[in-house]
Amino acid sequence: MSYVIPAEFVTKMIDAGESKILMSTKDTLIRAYMAGAILALAAAFAVTINVQTGQPLAGAILFPVGFCLLYLLGFDLLTGVFTLAPLALIDRRPGITIGGLLRNWTLVFFGNFAGALTVAVMMAITFTYGFSTEPNAVGQAIGTIGEGRTVGYAAYGAAGMLTLFIRGVLCNWMVSTGVVAAMMSTSVSGKVIGMWMPVMLFFYMGFEHSIVNMYLFPSGLMLGGDFSIADYLLWNEIPTVVGNLVGGLTFVGLTLYATHARTGAARKPNLGGGMLASSAARSTAD
Repeated sequence: MSYVIPAEFVTKMIDAGESKILMSTKDTLIRAYMAGAILALAAAFAVTINVQTGQPLAGAILFPVGFCLLYLLGFDLLTGVFTLAPLALIDRRPGITIGGLLRNWTLVFFGNFAGALTVAVMMAITFTYGFSTEPNAVGQAIGTIGEGRTVGYAAYGAAGMLTLFIRGVLCNWMVSTGVVAAMMSTSVSGKVIGMWMPVMLFFYMGFEHSIVNMYLFPSGLMLGGDFSIADYLLWNEIPTVVGNLVGGLTFVGLTLYATHARTGAARKPNLGGGMLASSAARSTAD
């Protein structure tokens, strides 16, 4: 069977977290760069579908193609390492330290950002013929997304910040479920189906994904969006990163680890023990 039971795939989660922390700087950066770039292309693809069809569900259904590709190619997203890497530390794997964990997160963050920014520049060029014309319909839509999901949150003050944070939590709850779902199967088709469902859900629901936003918001700024870099960092990227960390680690990594890797054995009743003891006592008395 291609299905992997939870007790086995949780061990794979811990192993994956350990390998990511111990990975060389070069490999970590390359894998993070490519993951950010591929996910950015998928986001541009989904927005294009939404604009051209007027059906957001169509874009959400097809967006996961990027996530599936980058996972199958062995590339790393910050949202995934938020969930997997801490498990190796919690499991006390040899050579795993807090410093190594933070190093991994930092390298993946900047690698993802560099990849997403590269695609943002490329797509902005294609939407404007090398910045020689006004953005096309897709470019204008990206600029509008940037405004609504920065200054749009800021307009509500603390309530907007809370909403942004919770959307970040919900996002990585789903995205990290997709990462884990890929470990539930040993077949490519099984992995793809497992990843597709939760990633489609997060995208359609408009939850906040830090790496997708690394594409949407820099691209939006280049395409005339009416918001600033400070708006992007304060009213989206930073709270989204924190929400992604909390969502992935709390609702996926730690819950699975607690109940499948560190679960206590159920106490089994000693069926017949009472009768045996009674029989022994009677025999002694006789």
